[in-house]
Amino acid sequence: MEPHHGGDAPGDGPGDHHLLPRAEGVHRRGHADGGEGLILAVDGGNSKTDLALVAADGQVLATARGGPFTPQSDGVPAAVTDTLRAVRQAGMTTSPVLVAAFLAGADLPVEEEALAAEFAAQGVGGRIVVRNDTFALLRAGASGPSGVAVVCGAGINAVGVSPTGRVARFPALGKVSGDWGGGQDVAEEMLWHAVRAEDGRGPETTLSTLVRRQFAVDSVEQFVLDLHFGRVDPDRVLDLAPGLFAAARSGDEVAAALARRLAGEVAVMAEVCLRRLDLLETPAEVVLGGGMLTARDPLMTALLDGEFAVRAPRAKVIVADVPPIAGAALSGLDMLGATEEAKARLRAHYTPRLA
Repeated sequence: MEPHHGGDAPGDGPGDHHLLPRAEGVHRRGHADGGEGLILAVDGGNSKTDLALVAADGQVLATARGGPFTPQSDGVPAAVTDTLRAVRQAGMTTSPVLVAAFLAGADLPVEEEALAAEFAAQGVGGRIVVRNDTFALLRAGASGPSGVAVVCGAGINAVGVSPTGRVARFPALGKVSGDWGGGQDVAEEMLWHAVRAEDGRGPETTLSTLVRRQFAVDSVEQFVLDLHFGRVDPDRVLDLAPGLFAAARSGDEVAAALARRLAGEVAVMAEVCLRRLDLLETPAEVVLGGGMLTARDPLMTALLDGEFAVRAPRAKVIVADVPPIAGAALSGLDMLGATEEAKARLRAHYTPRLA
């Protein structure tokens, strides 16, 4: 959740905070804040890390891509080391005026602060701001710094920022913190139903056929045993998730029920953020991102339209049209007080690059 250093408004609920000068992991090393200079923008996700060196006028000077940013499994020092290796290999400076790092795994205040401290400890100069990567999605899709973002990739998360700077977040620690709806959750549920359909405990579903075809096995049980005995990487279960919508469109009721549940989870996360920030009854932008949502499946789009019509009818739902690294860089420009022209130049650089 958002680091809390005091100053909550009366009546704020759990997860609602004001943005204060140190409302994220921040470290400074050797440079003054603001003014002319370079921004090192980082979008560290579970599958890849995108990097950009950006001038204060919005010009993108260099870009690079590194591997997954996974401090939970690799440890904070190793995750930061790998990122900085990609920075240096691309010839980017590690002494910009500002590092704007939006990172998976920065879900709690202590994690944001530890990551910011590690960047500084490894010789990164300038002001270092670390925030969760969902904030980068919000800035990438919204017209300004405020609004709500819901990301549904391998996992699911949401964040909201009010026009006054108040923030609503979730711990986003998985099932233990009440989360369901990322691609991993969906894929595991699909496998569960496929197993039960095959052995007779559950209703028939084409998801059983999907499992057999996806993994070239004679039975779902064979695939489950392959997982159990370590013959298949458990991460491969995620490969099932993209097949959900086609199965649902074909009339498979089990798949359709899962798609409806997913749409409901996306919408309720946005609704809760909007309510916490007193934005539910006013026009507000809700940005959707992550592979499960940017696929723009027509069935999922229709389900989301229906959910938002009930839960947040005044929300303007937007599927981000630029990648989250653009949001990281735009946030950096915001922090430097850059002009709107600079921000437009930055956004224009990334808009045609979205596949």
